Parts: sequence; C-alpha cells; structure tokens
Amino acid sequence: MNARSKPAPSIGVMRAVNSLIVLLFMMISQAWADAPDIEFRPPSTADDPETAMIMRDLAARLVPVYEEPDADRYLANLSVLQMAALDYTSADASRISLRERRRITESGLPVGRGIIYDIYARARASEAENRAPFADNFATSFREGVSALDDQDAYTVIRWLETPLSDLRNALQAALDGLRNKDRIDQAEAVELIRSYVSFDAYRAFNPLIAALVAEDENRRYAVDDVTIKRAGGAAISATVIRPKGRPAALPALFEFTQAGSRNYAKECAAHGYVGVVAYARWNRSTPEGSFPFEHDGDDARTVIAWIALQPWSDGRVGMYGEGYSAFTSWAAAKRPSPALKAIATSASTVPGISFPMEGGIFRNSAYRWSLHEAAAAPADRNGDDNDAQWSALDQTWYRSGRRYRDLGRLFGKPNPIFIRWLNHPSYDRYWQKLVPYREQFAKLNIPVLTTTGYYADSQSGDLYLFSQHLRYDPHADHTLIIGPYDESLMEQGPSATLRGYQVDSAALADIRALRYAWFDRVFKGTAAPSLVKDRVNYEVMGANEWRHAPSLDAMVGQPLRLYLDAKASEDIHLLTPQRNAKSAFVQQTVSLVDRTDAGRLPPGELVSKNLETPNAVVFLGEPLSGETEFSGLFSGRLDLKVNKMDMDLWIMLYEQRADGEYVHLFDPAYEIRASYARDRVHRHLLKAGERQELTFRSERLTSRLLQKGSRLVFVIGINKRQDREINYGSGNDVSEEAIADGRIPLKIRWYNDSYIEIPVRGRPGD
Repeated sequence: MNARSKPAPSIGVMRAVNSLIVLLFMMISQAWADAPDIEFRPPSTADDPETAMIMRDLAARLVPVYEEPDADRYLANLSVLQMAALDYTSADASRISLRERRRITESGLPVGRGIIYDIYARARASEAENRAPFADNFATSFREGVSALDDQDAYTVIRWLETPLSDLRNALQAALDGLRNKDRIDQAEAVELIRSYVSFDAYRAFNPLIAALVAEDENRRYAVDDVTIKRAGGAAISATVIRPKGRPAALPALFEFTQAGSRNYAKECAAHGYVGVVAYARWNRSTPEGSFPFEHDGDDARTVIAWIALQPWSDGRVGMYGEGYSAFTSWAAAKRPSPALKAIATSASTVPGISFPMEGGIFRNSAYRWSLHEAAAAPADRNGDDNDAQWSALDQTWYRSGRRYRDLGRLFGKPNPIFIRWLNHPSYDRYWQKLVPYREQFAKLNIPVLTTTGYYADSQSGDLYLFSQHLRYDPHADHTLIIGPYDESLMEQGPSATLRGYQVDSAALADIRALRYAWFDRVFKGTAAPSLVKDRVNYEVMGANEWRHAPSLDAMVGQPLRLYLDAKASEDIHLLTPQRNAKSAFVQQTVSLVDRTDAGRLPPGELVSKNLETPNAVVFLGEPLSGETEFSGLFSGRLDLKVNKMDMDLWIMLYEQRADGEYVHLFDPAYEIRASYARDRVHRHLLKAGERQELTFRSERLTSRLLQKGSRLVFVIGINKRQDREINYGSGNDVSEEAIADGRIPLKIRWYNDSYIEIPVRGRPGD
C-alpha cells in the first residue's frame, strides 16, 4: 500500500507526533553540518517531466534524516520536504504545529509568506482525505486562510499569490543550473532546492484559480468606483476610488495623480485603512487643451483634491504620493497647496527642468522618446515604445549624422512639438519655474513631506533639489529624506539584494513602501514614526551595513577632505592628493568632437567592475587608505582650467578601487553638468575661451559608503560626448542648434593642479 492510499491519521495524532519529533530532535547532538552529502543529478529544466519524480525521490531520502536545531525552521523545512515527497497529510500537520508555535512567539506581527504553504498543504491534504478535486479544496482552504485576515494582511498575501509563475520557474532553473556540475549536494543545498521546487510546483497548481478567488475576496472587502471629475470649463478628469468596507464612514484619502497605464496603488491604500484615489493626467495630442505634459497637472490635481474633500466618505484630509511623473504632480499640487492637502510622499521624482528632460542643463534623447509616446493620443501611436533596439538605432543615426539636436525627431520621421518646446527652454527659466514650487514658494509648504531615493537612481538630482530647496527656504520644514543603495524602481519593486552586480547590505533591504504607509499613519492616525526615521536625513552607509541619521545634508559628516588634482602621472593616471603641488603644472586634455568611431558605446551597466571605462576623460587616483573612511554626503570642487571654447559638458564620477582591484561606483549615473550652468541654472554664464579661470560646482549626487582600508579613491572627469545626449560643441550659441561643423576645432583643456575636490568624510585616510 503506497503512502497516498494509507488511512490518514488524525490531525491531533499528527500534531502530537510532530511535537514529540521537535522535542526529541532538540536533544540530538550531531550537527547538521556533519551529515553526509547526498548523491544528486539535477534534471535538465524546471519543466522536465522527470523533475517531479527526481524531487520526490530527493525529498523522500531527506525526510528521515533531516536535522535542524531551530525548532521553527525544522518544522518549516520538514513541511516542504513532506510536500515534495507527496506526503501532504504530514505536511499539513507540520504546518499546524508550526503555526501553533508561532502564534505565541509572533503574535501581533504581520503575516508571513508561510501562509501560502499553509493554504496549499491544507488543500492537498483535504484532497487526499475527501477525494474531491484540488480546485474545490484549494478554494475552501484559500477562503479559510485569507478571509480571517485583516485587509492589510490579506492584500499582502494576495500580492504574493499573484507572483508571476515565470519568476518561480526562473528561480528553480537557476537553482538547478547552480548544481549542474556537482555529483553530490549537502543537506542545506538540497533543502533550498526542494523549497524552490515546491514553490514552483504549488504556484503551477493553483495559479489558474487565483484570479477568481482574489476577485471574490476583494469584492467582499472593497467598494470600487470609476468616476469623472469636471473642471471649470468642462474638461474631464478620470479617476478610480477604492474604499474599504466595514470602516468608519469618513476616512482620509491617499491620492495619486498619474499617467494612464501606470501601476495603480489605490487598492493598497484602501487595504491600509485609507480611501485610495487614482486620477489620470488628461494631456494627450488629441485635444488642443491638454496637449503638453506637466503644464496643467498642478491645477488638475488641486481640482481632484477639492473634489475628494467634499465627498461623504472623506474626512476632509488628503495625502498625495507617487514616483516619477506622479511624484511631480504631487509637487505641482503643492505649489499652491489646497487646505485639504496635509502631506506628500514622493520617490524618484521627475522634476521638469531639473531631472527631466535635461539634467545639469544637458538634454537626453530619452526625453524625445517619452514625449512622443507617453503623450500619444492613442495606443496605436505608441507602437515601438518598448523597442530599445529601435531607439538605440535612432541615437546612432543622429550621432553619426552630425545634425542639430533639434533634428532628432525629423530623423525619426516624427517631429514633436512637445520636445521642441522643451528645447526652447534650456535654462531653468519661467517655463519650468511655474511647474513646481520655486524659491520662496517652498516656505509656504508647511505640511509633512517624505522623500525617498537612491544612490543609484537616475532621478536623485530631482529628489535632492526639492529636499534642499524646501529646507533652504524653510529651515524648520517637516521634510524627511530616506536614501540608500537603491535605483528608481525602489517603490514599485522594492530593494534588491543584488543591484547591477553590487551586493546590497542586509540593513538596506527594508520595505520602503510599507514605511511610506507607516509615515502616513503618523500624519493621519497619530501613530509613532517609522523606526527607520530618526532624523531629517536617514541614510544607509554602504559597506557598514547600518543606517545613520542627521538633521541636514551638511551635518552627515564632519569637515570635508580636500584632494588636489595633481598633474603627475603614471600610465595616464594622475594623482589625487591632499597636498597641493606648489609647482604650477597642468593635465592637457584634447577631445575630438567630430570623431564618431565611438558610436554604439554606452556606459557599463554593472556597479562593480574589473576595469574602468573612461571615454574622453582624465583619471586621478588617490593613495591607499590607511584606515576605514566613511564618505557620506555631497562632494564639491573647484576646477582651475583653461579651455579653447566657450562652453563644454562635463561628466564626473567617483569610485572606490578596492584592494582586490575592483572598482565600485559610489553613485550612478555620473554627475553631469553644462559648464555654463554650473554656477547658476537660471542664467547661462559662458566660459572665457583661452583664459585661465575657475569653475566651482557642488555635486547633485549624494552617496554614503564605508571605504575599506587599502582602498583608493578614484576621481574621473570627462567630456560628455554621447550618442544619447545633446552634444555641446562649445560655440556659445544655443546648443540644440549646433551641428558637427561647429566642432571642427578639437576641444582642448588644461586642468591645473590648483584644482581640487572636497569629499565629506568621517575618519581620515591617514588616521
């Protein structure tokens, strides 16, 4: 008689047996590490028909000998082994025993991912007991497991259950491939592999059932309304309102004003005890009134806020949130804040004129792509938007042609008035200033603000601009910054343990989106501030694996360390030294602005690399650090130079060269700046061709990293000549009107050794 045909023991008996197993096992003295390896040959693919049999055999061999001194971990892993071995009744009993233990030790904590195993094991065990179809048993188990949860925990579990099956298939395939060259594996490897397999196998079984069950549960929990909000003059704004049922009649609302097609967080807001409202920007090229992005969004957002405050389900208080474009709309609404707007929380902020469509005064080709397709009148106009090869080909075609930057759309066959309008405003002039708070307007923003961003986020410059300007004009502003080793996907995807080849500290793997709700709870419900928020600036020190806190950016560390750009060189690498060389000298740099042999070159994608790619750049290398040195904050510099042109576009990067020779980006992308806007982003100040002069700057790229003993600091400064950027040929005229003929004379620069950078550090290289 096989295991599936045996009479199922009662749950009470199995619970007693498992409790006895735990007690007995804790008395075993043999360490798991001493257990013998297991012979194993992985199947070729996750979907191989033999995979299930191979995993069942591996699990069956492990169950009798599996050891683990931690009782909770033992039961959790044992249940997974039992599921892989198709002993679902025992697996269900193991899960019950585990829940009973955790009911005491984890009371009051959020639900954990183990509930998915609970639901699945119960369904499979019931299937073995009552011989009813799995679909029926899973539906019953799902309803029993999820209906008892509060809205927030249920929402979390449902999002886990909606994990794409492809993600789990890929994870299992990666686990199998990692064992491909082994004949034997240890028990730890076997358990992890089986866990990956059971996750894939379970999701594969219940995936077709989830949509209907989720819809049933959410219909019970939430009221969903699609509404149209009329503006004065007749313009209509489309919105979705999601309210939690069974809550007080009037609640605060969390509101996002975004682009159509963006991820909708309204239901998540409702799960956290708010009314979730998402409204959509009405600009597109099919209507003259709303044809340009950015320009009407502040007024439209304020219209929606006023409408929310008047609804019977609203308590009159509104918080705005968003990332990217919807972060911009939050700030656009805050330019003239409505009395009902009580807080905003933004991340990866698009700030027109600052971080988009240009940064540092340098326009980016991606802005043309976005303006053409995101503002399209119909989906058909967006064909090819996600075709990266098409856009890369356009970049190279324009780059090789040497034509004006204004001709980018003509080369693509689709001139775009939106993009041209932006090019007509290369300075941070009134066109951009009217979109978000400007100067003294920040002082009138007396509501709590949360900004989250990352050292590796494209839009960090926009986030820091808003944060620093708010505090400049209101030093007492209730504005909190959270920053760590993240990129612009932080809110949507969460922190990643590995970011473009860089191993992120465990301390940085906080749930920042959950933190955002906790922050809103402080504002609207009077709860305590999130534990991570201890001061105005909260930053993770990479390499130290800890969060630190400061009242301002300038207070992150002590006095800056000044390092001079010394002309002394070894194999084209110059010195970065704390001692100024008294002998006048310079580094000569010559860049051909007409050379196109570098077409197709793009910056490296990885954050850790064996080699530096430094096109059109000069490299300065510091001495090995004699002790650990924390670099935290914004670096700055004074460049003593002579140049033969009236303008140039610079890129600047800092790296840690570790003792093993690898280079770690301290931030990314590079800090880019048009020299004529380094002093003043509102007014252009051309360089004096042929004269020695100074150019001062303060980086808009914040970082924090514990530099290791023996590491070196590497400073790279180069000329920004790329196929995906506007090219500055240095004539002093409108850069978008310049063509390759304006660059016939090479750019020649002398970097004098009076030049220096200032690095904010804690601890000194010589200490």
